[in-house]
Amino acid sequence: MLTRSLVLAWLAATPLAPLAAQQLTAAERAAAVATIWAEARYNFAYWDRVRADWDSALTANLKLAPEPQSDLLFCRRLRRLVALLGDGQSAVIPPPAVRSRIARPPLLLASVERRPFLLDYAENDEMRVARPERLGEILAVQGMPADAWLRDSVLPEISAATAADRWQRAVTWMLQGEKGTTLQLLLRVPGGGERGVSVTRSVSLNDRWPLEPAAFAVESLPGRVVIVRLNSLSDADEVRRFDRAFADFGGVQGLVVDLRRAAGGGGRTELGYQILGRLAGKPFVAARWKTPEHRAVFRAWNETDSATTWYAPPADTVRPRGAAPAYGGPIAVLAGTATAGAAEDFLAAFRAAGRGVIVGEPSAGSPGDVAAFPLPKGWTVQFSVSHHAAPDGTEFAGTGIKPDLPVAPTVRDVLAGADPALDRAKAYVSGKRP
Repeated sequence: MLTRSLVLAWLAATPLAPLAAQQLTAAERAAAVATIWAEARYNFAYWDRVRADWDSALTANLKLAPEPQSDLLFCRRLRRLVALLGDGQSAVIPPPAVRSRIARPPLLLASVERRPFLLDYAENDEMRVARPERLGEILAVQGMPADAWLRDSVLPEISAATAADRWQRAVTWMLQGEKGTTLQLLLRVPGGGERGVSVTRSVSLNDRWPLEPAAFAVESLPGRVVIVRLNSLSDADEVRRFDRAFADFGGVQGLVVDLRRAAGGGGRTELGYQILGRLAGKPFVAARWKTPEHRAVFRAWNETDSATTWYAPPADTVRPRGAAPAYGGPIAVLAGTATAGAAEDFLAAFRAAGRGVIVGEPSAGSPGDVAAFPLPKGWTVQFSVSHHAAPDGTEFAGTGIKPDLPVAPTVRDVLAGADPALDRAKAYVSGKRP
């Protein structure tokens, strides 16, 4: 077992070898690697799911740290290191100067049956000329078959807890790279033909993503069915918008809550519970959580791990919000492979409350509260520091929460503009149940 003292001794012996144009020196790169190793070793909440040799990964990355390299290459190496944790909420966050140099074309991509499809694009001067066909399938990138490109160049850097979530994240970010560089894509267009498209990595990590969905949206459908799209649970304003939209649920005969795009950043579990408090007429049990509790004396007792105990308070009980009326009609919640963090706690509590069904695909299996840890010169790493489970103790980290009504979109559905999971949810809340 490597110890902090050995790591510090290695750092002290590492020669400084900065390049003139580098933001990080060799010693700072080594310090970043060592900090990630140490913070994860003592604070990460899901070591039972880690299959990689974390100590060997430290050794390998410390050997790479002195090599002359750009900050962009170093960022990719850190991503590969953090991806070993198998946590969909883990991320390496470089400082703004580096983020400004990492970009992707303004294309909205999605994985359908493990095939990358272009769903939409944001109009700019280049896109108005290129006009890539929406619903086109990406067959090749830079002359390399898309599946090989994903497998070799993208997947090793993707942090995710399940194979399905890892693949969909890889497709989403498969065209990321150095800003200003050009990519040659081969598309199969909806009619069946093929065409090449040239696109530029123009939208940096510092820029607002032009295809970002609204955090909260409401849509009314025939039959007094209402869809609430919760694409984020990170801001209390989503709760206020929900309350404004549903002062008394007047005229609502069926409610569909869409969490399929509630993915990144972890979110705030209590915000989801506040919304659930308007959907349940009686108290319900929240998701359970625990966090590692380090006790140094275990090392003196020759325990294999000094972080084998947990701080684990009893599960909270969430009560209906008495100041506003609760909705008592039928509810269906849509989940997908990207549904993660606080949205998964929402799913677990919703199921425990017995208020309806979950429709769609298994969630991302990446619950937990996220903590950020500083690295040299403004770099940051984050990962889950609390271990979450369903109210009855059922584990869903690494597997996701299974839907009551499984529905996965197919290529045929996408090309036809169909949304079978939403159709199934609408049928359920309308009383048309198998």
